[in-house]
Amino acid sequence: MQRVLKLFSSREFVLFLFTGGTAAAVNFCSRFFYNQWFSFSTSIVIAYITGMITAYLLAKAFVFKASKQTVSRSIFFFVLINIFAVLQTWAISMWLAYQALPALHILEYSHEIAHAIGIVVPVFTSYVGHKRFSFK
Repeated sequence: MQRVLKLFSSREFVLFLFTGGTAAAVNFCSRFFYNQWFSFSTSIVIAYITGMITAYLLAKAFVFKASKQTVSRSIFFFVLINIFAVLQTWAISMWLAYQALPALHILEYSHEIAHAIGIVVPVFTSYVGHKRFSFK
């Protein structure tokens, strides 16, 4: 347990939260743009890709600067980890928007609430994956 607490209380994790938060904001805000032409479901995925590109560039520049990983290997693992994360984001967003929030009679801003929560959930799994694989 101490090892987990140490991992998530490091300076590196705090920087990951800031860069990830910026990428999450890009993800969240770009969904409104994409939603003009695509469905909510499709917009979540396209917005996630936009946020993922932002996250990679920021993480490489500010969080995992000492990484010895080659760029191609780094991108491969980054994409692989984010495929898992986008599935988490999509599933949670869809479940909240169409099941949980309507059951709780939360209809106003349900897509926004669902998407925001869906973005937050993979933060911890993504950090561990990127630290161990993407930017090893």
